[in-house]
Amino acid sequence: MEGEPISALCTPALVVDVDKAKRNAQRMIDRYQKLGVQLRPHMKTHKTLECADIMTGGSRRSIVVSTLAEACFYADHGFDDILYAYSLPFDKVERCAALSERLDLFQVLLDHPDALEQLRKRPLRDGRQWHVWMKLDCGNGRAGVLHSEPEALRLAQAIAKTEGVELTGVYAHCGNTYNCRGVEQIQAVAQETTDFTLQFMEKLKAVGISCKSSIGSTPSCSHPVKDMAQLSEVHPGNYVFYDVQQSTIGSCSLEDVAVRVLTRVIGHCPHRNQLLTDCGWTGISLDGAGKLPTGYAVIEGHPNLKLASMTQEHGRVEPISGQLDYSRYPLGSLLTLIPYHACAAAAMHPVYHVHSGGLLVGKWTPTRGW
Repeated sequence: MEGEPISALCTPALVVDVDKAKRNAQRMIDRYQKLGVQLRPHMKTHKTLECADIMTGGSRRSIVVSTLAEACFYADHGFDDILYAYSLPFDKVERCAALSERLDLFQVLLDHPDALEQLRKRPLRDGRQWHVWMKLDCGNGRAGVLHSEPEALRLAQAIAKTEGVELTGVYAHCGNTYNCRGVEQIQAVAQETTDFTLQFMEKLKAVGISCKSSIGSTPSCSHPVKDMAQLSEVHPGNYVFYDVQQSTIGSCSLEDVAVRVLTRVIGHCPHRNQLLTDCGWTGISLDGAGKLPTGYAVIEGHPNLKLASMTQEHGRVEPISGQLDYSRYPLGSLLTLIPYHACAAAAMHPVYHVHSGGLLVGKWTPTRGW
């Protein structure tokens, strides 16, 4: 189908504007080259080889993944310096060991002494060491040992002292930027996370420990504060696609969003003042809970339309106000949805249709599973 317009696709279909994706990626590369900080892009949004090449500038080095399936996928295709940034799952220690013994640099993450004990009990072959990042909670409230608790320093010291293990770095995710609205709020969270991380690095230095530091989220890394130049690395991911959520937060403009989900009108329901479309939640996800003024997505070019609800394979579209003019939306006509959350929408699709200027140029196939 290369060379054909995206309107030729069967729907629902996820389409990627490759020019926007490349532009988003290059801006992030340039931003952190200027700051003198290593960019370690996260692969969790797209999980494809082609987009990983774009995000790493073709180096195939220094990436973050959220699943072991991703780690193996990228390792199998020549990527190295991979950080599996997920609290070490005990059922996957042996598979992590295999990657650690195979790659030049495979890194794991932990936030509990019991996880460290799992690594101690599984020494790597040929004198290799486990490369460990310690997850620090700097206010996000998900994984990680709280930065202000004495246990954080104790765990870092334990990692550093354990035979066969190296404390490679301290890793914090400022996901609390997702509650922000506007650059000022984003930068306040970025500053706080950076401050907490750098303060913890000083505590490590005081007890003779030296290692890397890394923070990340797409909002914070899209609008960095100057003190982030003191960090070793940053690890954003969503930015290559962006989405409606990111535009609402203030990370980007709606024009920067590189992904869309195409859907077709399959029914007219005048008794409900609704259209029926062929994109249900299996084509875009329920993430966002319909809380946008336009429901579960933005319907491009139709500011008065709302994706009000979805079942597995159907979407219900209605006007925000007034009555639908059904002559504008004949059966079979195409609607373009800008997803609330690109990571969730992409996870619904086995293939992404890539275009430039609305003409198809190829397909990207993501890896799946855990």
